[in-house]
Amino acid sequence: METALLKSKQRMLDQLESPSILRLREPRNLFSLPRGRNSKLTPLWPIECEVIEDHIYHTEWVPPEPEPFYQPTGNEFAPEIVGESSGTVVFCIEPAITGTYFIASRVGGSRQPLKSAAVSLKDPEDTVLLFESRFESGNLQKAVRVGEYEYELTLRTDLYTSKHTQWYYFRVQNTRKDVKYRFTIVNLMKAKSLYNMGMKPLMYSQKDAESQGIGWRRVGNDIKYYKYNTEEGQTLYCLTWTVCFPNSYDTCYFAQFYPYTYSDLQNYLLTLVGNPLYSQYCKLRPLCNSLAGNIVYLLTITNPSKGVIAAAAKKAIILSARVHPGETNSSWVMRGFLDFIVSDAPDAHLLRDLFIFKVVPMLNPDGVIVGNYRCSLAGRDLNRNYRTELKESFPCIWYTRAMIKRVLEEREVLLYCDIHGHSRKNNIFMYGCNNKHAQNQLLHERIFPLMMSKNIPDKFCFNSCKFQVQKCKEGTGRVVMWRMGILNSYTMESTFSGSTLGAKSSCHFTFEDLKSLGYHVCDTLLDFCDPDRSKFQQCLLELTELLKQKIQTKLSELGKNMESTWSDISLSDVESSTSGSDSSQSDGPPAHLLKMVEKDCNEKKKKKKKKLLRTRKERNDLHQKLDGENTSNCQKCQEIPKGKQIVPLTECEFRIKNPSPLLISTIPLSPIQRNSFTTTTIKQLPAPFYEHSNGELNGKQDAGTSLPSSCPGVKRYRSLWWHPEVPSVTSMLRRSLSLKSQVLLSNRPRWHLSQSRSQVLPHREFIWKPFQIDPILLKTENEYGANTKGLPKAIGHKYSSQDSRETIQGFRFVYQEP
Repeated sequence: METALLKSKQRMLDQLESPSILRLREPRNLFSLPRGRNSKLTPLWPIECEVIEDHIYHTEWVPPEPEPFYQPTGNEFAPEIVGESSGTVVFCIEPAITGTYFIASRVGGSRQPLKSAAVSLKDPEDTVLLFESRFESGNLQKAVRVGEYEYELTLRTDLYTSKHTQWYYFRVQNTRKDVKYRFTIVNLMKAKSLYNMGMKPLMYSQKDAESQGIGWRRVGNDIKYYKYNTEEGQTLYCLTWTVCFPNSYDTCYFAQFYPYTYSDLQNYLLTLVGNPLYSQYCKLRPLCNSLAGNIVYLLTITNPSKGVIAAAAKKAIILSARVHPGETNSSWVMRGFLDFIVSDAPDAHLLRDLFIFKVVPMLNPDGVIVGNYRCSLAGRDLNRNYRTELKESFPCIWYTRAMIKRVLEEREVLLYCDIHGHSRKNNIFMYGCNNKHAQNQLLHERIFPLMMSKNIPDKFCFNSCKFQVQKCKEGTGRVVMWRMGILNSYTMESTFSGSTLGAKSSCHFTFEDLKSLGYHVCDTLLDFCDPDRSKFQQCLLELTELLKQKIQTKLSELGKNMESTWSDISLSDVESSTSGSDSSQSDGPPAHLLKMVEKDCNEKKKKKKKKLLRTRKERNDLHQKLDGENTSNCQKCQEIPKGKQIVPLTECEFRIKNPSPLLISTIPLSPIQRNSFTTTTIKQLPAPFYEHSNGELNGKQDAGTSLPSSCPGVKRYRSLWWHPEVPSVTSMLRRSLSLKSQVLLSNRPRWHLSQSRSQVLPHREFIWKPFQIDPILLKTENEYGANTKGLPKAIGHKYSSQDSRETIQGFRFVYQEP
């Protein structure tokens, strides 16, 4: 019987059930990372980026002793910024391309040969440092040598923006041991920084890593973060520090925090999918492709369920990280979470039995690759665009939101957490959303953060947690997921510096500290969902007392008595905002859409601008020359006294029935859709086409009436070109109009074909203006020359017709009569 049932390879017997249940086999993996010792997916770069071929790898090492904060003395030196005027540029790459937008990507970036960005050493004793940053997550743009061992550094802004300089990561070579070097970053943009609170830069020595296994360490003395005003009046901030390198002729790296690149993530995911044990409950899929084509990965982690009912009863936990590419600490927290949740620890096994985990470990791979601090290649902050409908511009966010919507349709999502880093506050804390409209769940959103603070009291600060929903944060993942129905929706912030609490006070965090935070997230989940609700209720009572104390303090500050109960007062009245969050304005449309709007506005401005054929001086010189000539046979010209001004001017209009074929290029008619347009080019305007007092305009002759050959006004208008838009017409109109009458055209610009009104005009002034005329009128009217009977008087006027609603655009020829 079993053999008959299993004839199809798509069926299998679930041996976990008793009796065995026939079910469909799990689909084959349609995606997998390449396997092999040195195999990986090569990142895609924007085509304007230069990329070196070196593959950067750093040893993971934890210092044996805690690394304390720098203690300012108050005598730190703030060097004056001198720039290129008094220094020598020793490294320079193309600046961030502002005002443009992402176009295309390829492996290795630019197709052009790699340029030498750094200076060359003159001899082995040359002490100049060799800088480099054209690798993953690097972002140094320029280095200026202002002293033998002093350098001013300029960071590259986020691609396609003019701001966001906080993250830094670069390499130096040709170092000298026991020499004090000074580095000064000159274009930081935040007024407040953790460097004012004792944070030190990170340094990595290649020689120490190879010989002693030492990795990243905190270094620096004489650290100062200070304000600087540029010559253009812009306010920037500088970070300066001194350092002594441990080895001569070494290769060293500097970074704001422990780097974690897109290639690092791929190598880690390769170990997960390559482990046969992990592959039973950890599935890797591509969620989507980023703007540059890099894969955004989605991990689904859960134990196989014992039956359909048990699978449907599982709640979901959703975690994401690295929406801001410069916040590498979020990747280390995610790394610690994944290490624990896929392990064989009993608590990890229990969590996989209880929940389905959906994990997006890197939401913004493009920004991580190019070394951005905050934005994607759209030039916008992805964490302000979770409400977007622009799938092509923000694919990572759009598909993440769509995935969460699908999960919500299938099951309850117990918790959503987006992991970030913070550059202006110490410790670890969370932002949530007040459930003030659900009275039965009042303060419930604060229980999980409070439990976190109890589990890691030396790292997590509950007093820094905020739960307001501000208008400026409506586009964040936290608020959007909360409005979608996830009550426990959080942003978890981890500092770039360290802790001010307990045993960890005044010490920097290592990457192992952040990885341990991932474990504590799992541990707190078990407390939060414990069937024994004693911990839950205890935290709820504690939160109630804390809220009462805040309300009493607030009322005492206002000089009021507490007459009402605490629950009658809005939580927002007693809670400070999240204005201290590590955010800056980078929302709005993507850069390429703004460029299109700007281009369209510029085109409109150009169309509105009148085109002058001659300058005032040229016009005056021409008229003086014409006034002195007696060669004109034009009767009107001879009747105008010299030096007499023409006032006032009147306006008359003419219709052209049969324009000169020399004027207009051949325009074939086609019975295609109405209102479609094709572009044609008008040939150079010949003099015979212009109206003159001695003859009518195309009234009787198809070729028009020529001006007298001796008239001095003939040569003035021979350089004008005209580019109109021509509407196609239906077959009915084609049958009713001749080839010559079909080319009545629409001219958008107004061309002034003579001098200004204040000058003596030997001829009339001509202006092209648009008009629209009904095709039935064209069919029935016989004469159009000077006869304006039944024709539109106003520009843009449309005739209504009972026989046809179609109109054809034409032009009106207007001259001004003295």
